[in-house]
Amino acid sequence: MNFSDIEIERYARHLVLAEIGGPGQQALARARVLIVGLGGVGGPAALYLAAAGVGALTVIDDDTVALSNLQRQIVFDTADVGRAKVEAGTERLEALNPGVAIRALAERLTAATATGMIAGHDLVLDGSDDFSTRFAVNAACVATGVPLVSGALGRWSGQVAVFEGRPCYRCLVPDIPPEAESCARAGVVGALAGVIGAMAALEAIKRITGAGTPLAGRLLLYDGLAGTARTVALPADPACPVCGGD
Repeated sequence: MNFSDIEIERYARHLVLAEIGGPGQQALARARVLIVGLGGVGGPAALYLAAAGVGALTVIDDDTVALSNLQRQIVFDTADVGRAKVEAGTERLEALNPGVAIRALAERLTAATATGMIAGHDLVLDGSDDFSTRFAVNAACVATGVPLVSGALGRWSGQVAVFEGRPCYRCLVPDIPPEAESCARAGVVGALAGVIGAMAALEAIKRITGAGTPLAGRLLLYDGLAGTARTVALPADPACPVCGGD
């Protein structure tokens, strides 16, 4: 794969990085990434992946833009209120990088549709905000062998992890927590979405290019209020209903 003069200029800061260079940028150009949820996490992640030159992005979201989204969902602006998120988001991503092929799906990913939606992708980035969707994405990724980058946030804290086989997301969250809160009820500081979305995009870029050490089997916990971060190992659960042993 040869780069045009425009592409060489656009991706110049990647091409001079020893950990990415030409081969890594070519890997990004070949990559097909599915982003589940174009909200607080998925929106910033989509912007950075499009800017990085990921060849094909599929974005899934069945929601429309609300005024309350704009405090943190930076892929949208005021004129987008009332529009389908994937429609408005696609326009923004294509304007950012016309060289990226964007496929928009204005629907909800479910346990019944997840495997079909994930098929043909090299990596999934899950920025959804409900556990039923996260469980469906995880099960389909385990079944198809597609790496999963997961990002979540609430109030002042967030987390990012990469799952490849075992352990999987259900090892971390076996069941829906009874005290689970939505951002609408608990609140969330807007800039935190950018932090976690960018971290998720960075993990996706690392996984695609082979740069550094991905968060596979590890969970990065970020506390925005304290300004601290720590990483913990994620053990596989032998009794996990998704990836547990026979």
